[in-house]
Amino acid sequence: MKVIDISLDSISLATLLTEARHQNLILRTPDGVEFILAEFNDFDREIELTRQNKEFMEFLDERGQETKTLSVAEVRARLGLTSD
Repeated sequence: MKVIDISLDSISLATLLTEARHQNLILRTPDGVEFILAEFNDFDREIELTRQNKEFMEFLDERGQETKTLSVAEVRARLGLTSD
């Protein structure tokens, strides 16, 4: 996903839409608010774009290496919840 810093008058919507056809975009306004601009076509296209997201794929790889799990009872105990 590509991050583009924009001002409200610096770049046209048509330009952004053209670029979003090739890759998902994060649009960041001068005050730091972020928006996602992505082509919504079909599921296969979304999978393709997700696979191209290096950061997300690295995150999934890291999560896939985790071996420790917690039981529901352990989670409840850590959160201070009681089972009634």
